[in-house]
Amino acid sequence: MPKAEKVMTLRGLYRDVLRDAQGRVICDRGWHSNAIVTDCRRLLAGFMLGENTTLGIQGIRLGAGNPAWDQPPGTPPSTPAQTQLVDANAHFVPSDALQLNYLIPDTDSETANPTNRLQIFASLGPNVPPWPDANHPSSTLREFGLVGQLAGEEILINYVTHPAIPKDPASTLERTIWLVF
Repeated sequence: MPKAEKVMTLRGLYRDVLRDAQGRVICDRGWHSNAIVTDCRRLLAGFMLGENTTLGIQGIRLGAGNPAWDQPPGTPPSTPAQTQLVDANAHFVPSDALQLNYLIPDTDSETANPTNRLQIFASLGPNVPPWPDANHPSSTLREFGLVGQLAGEEILINYVTHPAIPKDPASTLERTIWLVF
């Protein structure tokens, strides 16, 4: 009987840095875990079978979440069962506006060669998202998720709920996401 091999679980991390109009750091929340959702595993299975309707990271969705999360008991944890953002009108940032790189394990430096680590970086400059609008009375962010495509449908790859980030029209939010396979 073959020996059982150790299987590494998929995991993710993210870090948010908010800067004012002059580029000064207003808030650096440090690194936190994110939830790799079930649909990410389905997406990976589609890649392994060579499905031509399976597409990797297509962008990131930014949502207002639920304003009730600002009150006790606070923001609920992200779960792998999440299939969409709570905010039905979440802002979409396409992949061509993101920086996607492989990272070398142990050093976390960027490389052109495929590795088991990905870094996704989004710089959400002034007026991104373009709120307030009819669906969003403020520009406060409370959730996000990377999205891919499976069988022509947008799916979540990861999902994060986080304490409110009040992003004023002049500020820039730098969001870095790591996925480890």
